[in-house]
Amino acid sequence: MKRHPLHEIISFQKQGIAKGIFSVCSANRFVIETTLEYAMTKEIPVLIEATCNQVNQFGGYTGMTPADFRDMVFSIAEDVGLSKDRIILGGDHLGPNPWKDQPADQAMDKALEMVREYAKAGFTKLHLDTSIRLADDSGNENESLNPEIIAERTALLCLKAERTFKESCAALLPVYVIGSDVPSPGGTQSEDKSIHVTSAYDFERTIMLTKKAFYNYGLHEAWERVIAVVVQP
Repeated sequence: MKRHPLHEIISFQKQGIAKGIFSVCSANRFVIETTLEYAMTKEIPVLIEATCNQVNQFGGYTGMTPADFRDMVFSIAEDVGLSKDRIILGGDHLGPNPWKDQPADQAMDKALEMVREYAKAGFTKLHLDTSIRLADDSGNENESLNPEIIAERTALLCLKAERTFKESCAALLPVYVIGSDVPSPGGTQSEDKSIHVTSAYDFERTIMLTKKAFYNYGLHEAWERVIAVVVQP
């Protein structure tokens, strides 16, 4: 099985070699074209991402499904002469956010199908974000969702992605990003200008609970492909 390019970057970092990659989250043709031309000039891999609201099985606000978005990016790559093997497709904030006004069972069913569509289309960097409170979730709507529920739902999304990739006999298995202590997709809606900084306790608890949930679903090998946790700021 081919090793994921993002794993290669992490390996360099752990050796003390400064390596990184920028991510471009846009469906604008000119932005994507410029990004791919830059990657070709610099001879580097490029990470192009779409969010759950932007691209999903119902079209999102761009009118594109994950397969449509992939085809658009690859078409632009062909126009500029960049091999599609140099392109990493990513899904950001994949979870029930677009359907947060629906009951949990309905919203999660749609989120699972969305993750399946992203995986089926060959997106291999997946940020799983189930932090949003859904219509029938208990508790104060102004408080964060129970982290154990977040971890459980994250594991369910990962399970769907893993099954989809393995059914398709993909040559490259995905890497995952977990955690949700960042503004919601599209940016924060609050006028509060203060920045909440993730505590070490919350960071460690996110890892502990998510790992436990993954293991409960037999996702031991997938856990080894969790490469990052998002934090604030």
